[in-house]
Amino acid sequence: MENEEDPVKRQQILDARARNISHNVRCLECGSQSIEESQADIAVLLRKLIRDEIRSGKSDKDIYKKLEDDYGETILYAPKFDWQTAAFWLSPLLIAGAAGGIWAYGRHRQRTNVHLLALNLTRGVPLTPREKETMLDILTPPPSGILPTSPWWKNWLPQ
Repeated sequence: MENEEDPVKRQQILDARARNISHNVRCLECGSQSIEESQADIAVLLRKLIRDEIRSGKSDKDIYKKLEDDYGETILYAPKFDWQTAAFWLSPLLIAGAAGGIWAYGRHRQRTNVHLLALNLTRGVPLTPREKETMLDILTPPPSGILPTSPWWKNWLPQ
């Protein structure tokens, strides 16, 4: 009885491994399906290739490596993590950080260009209402011992 169950168990293990690998491999024809779900000819051939590789005694890692070498990195749903993919995934954060830095620097320059406002006043150039408000905010000393009562975030809102 043991000898009869052994090939059956071996076949079940082989099928489970093949299905597991097939779920992690993208169909080259469909693109949005795994080769386990796809009925395209290439998917059927890849499933057969995976089963043959398992029967020959190769590990899952070796099979993934062979598929990646033969068909490219895009065949795997989970590509390896390296500096190129890290730069790809982090680029939106870097761009947003750079844009935020440029915006904050512009706001800082806008608020601290008092010397340009003063120079314009000496030249007789009239100030805009916004420039007058900025000049008064900067040049008016706060009441002694009292912090400004307006919330910090109101300084950042456009007026």
